[in-house]
Amino acid sequence: MFSLQRMFKNKLETDFFLQPTEIVAQLLLGKILIHETKQGITAGRIVETEAYLAKNDPACHAARGKTARNAAMFGPAGTAYIYLIYGIHYCFNVVTAKIGEGEAVLVRALEPLTGLDLMRKRRGQAPLEKLASGPGNLCRAMGINLTHNGHDLRQPPLYLADDGYEAKEIITTTRIGISQAKDLPLRFYLADNPYVSRK
Repeated sequence: MFSLQRMFKNKLETDFFLQPTEIVAQLLLGKILIHETKQGITAGRIVETEAYLAKNDPACHAARGKTARNAAMFGPAGTAYIYLIYGIHYCFNVVTAKIGEGEAVLVRALEPLTGLDLMRKRRGQAPLEKLASGPGNLCRAMGINLTHNGHDLRQPPLYLADDGYEAKEIITTTRIGISQAKDLPLRFYLADNPYVSRK
C-alpha cells in the first residue's frame, strides 16, 4: 500500500545521484517518483530511463556547452532538468555527476501507482499502460512542467523514493528519438514491464 509518509522517509539522497550516470540510470529503475499538488498526489514506479553523458555523447544537451535552456543540467546532482520539445511536450530528467559536468538521466516511463484518476484527467482518459509511457505523457500525467526545472528532487513537492523494489531483469539497448550517438547502449528498462514506452 502506498504511504506518502513512508515514501518521504525513504527518499533518495545526494550520494545516490553522484554515482556514474549509466549506473544511476539503471538504479532509478524501480524507484518511485512522487508529485504532491493542490489537485492531489500522483506517483509512479520508474520503468524506463536513458543516460546522457558529458563526454563523447553528441546527443547530450550539454555537448555544446551551457546555455539558458540547459543550465539546470550543470547544477547539483539530484535536481530536476526539465525542457520542452516540439513546443508541446515536457521531458523530465534527473541531474547526475558533479556540478558543472552536465550529465543527466531522462525518465521515459512510469508504472502508475497512485493518483490514477488525476493522471487520467490530465491525459484525457488514456489507457492505464499509456498514462505515463513516453517522456511527454509522463510529464503530463504527473503535472510536471518548467516550473520544476532545477527543483531539488530530495524535497517536496516533487521527489524520488525507494520502497525496496528490486529489478529482476534490466534490458539495455540504444536510445530512442535521437539523430546522433544512436549506437550507444544507454537506454534501460525493466524486462516484461507493460508500461515501457517501446520494447
